[in-house]
Amino acid sequence: MSKYSRILLKLSGEALAGDKKTGFDEATCMEVAGQIAKLVAGGTEVAIVIGGGNFWRGRSSETIDRTKADSIGMLATVMNCIYMSEICRCCGMKTEIFTPFACGTVSELFSKDKAVAAMKSGSVIFLAGGTGHPYFSTDTATALRAIQLDCDAIVMARAVDGVYDSDPKTNPDAKKYTEVSYQELLDRKLKILDLTATVMCMENKIPTLVFSLQEPDGIVKNVSGTNTGTVVTVD
Repeated sequence: MSKYSRILLKLSGEALAGDKKTGFDEATCMEVAGQIAKLVAGGTEVAIVIGGGNFWRGRSSETIDRTKADSIGMLATVMNCIYMSEICRCCGMKTEIFTPFACGTVSELFSKDKAVAAMKSGSVIFLAGGTGHPYFSTDTATALRAIQLDCDAIVMARAVDGVYDSDPKTNPDAKKYTEVSYQELLDRKLKILDLTATVMCMENKIPTLVFSLQEPDGIVKNVSGTNTGTVVTVD
C-alpha cells in the first residue's frame, strides 16, 4: 500500500536510455510504466517530470547561447514525456501532457486545476517543458510543480542509488546516506538537487526519495515506505 496519496515522480532522462546513454531503452521504459501502473491501481495519484539528458545537455556547450540551449533542453523533455506517455498508454493507463508553453496538439497548457482534475480522474500526468523559462533546471520545475500540485513527496528515480557524501563513481569509499535533511544538503554542498529546488522543497516541507531506477520494483518499494536509497527530510 502506498505511503503517499499524490507524488511527483522525477525520472532521469539518462536512466531511461539504459546502457545506450542516449535515446530510449524500451525495456527500461516498459518496466517503469509497469511500476507506475501498480501505483495508480493502488490509488496513488502520479505526476511525472522527465529530464532531457538522454538527448541534450546545453550547459556543456560553449558555442550556443544559453537561452537557446535551454530551449532545446525544454523540447527534449517534451519528447521524453510524449514517449513515456505512449508507453504508459500501452500499459493500459490514461495520460495527459501539460506544458508551460503552446505545443500544438501534443499537450495542454499547464494549469493546476486541470492537472489535479486529470489526476483525480485516474490519469497519469506528464509535466513537460520545465518551467518554460531558461536558467531553470528540471530540478526546479520538479520542485515548483510538486508545490503547486500539493504533492506529498518527490520521488527521484536516478542512475545513482541515493545521496552520497562524495561522488561514488570516483570515490569507492563514498558514504551513502539513508536519511539526510535539506539543510544538510546545503551545508555539505551535496548536489542531488540544484540550489533553487533544494530551498523550495525545504521551505515547503516536501520530502524527496532518491534511489536507483535500476532497483527492481524500486519506485513501488520506495513509495510504499521501503527505503532502498536516501530519504531527504524537511527537518
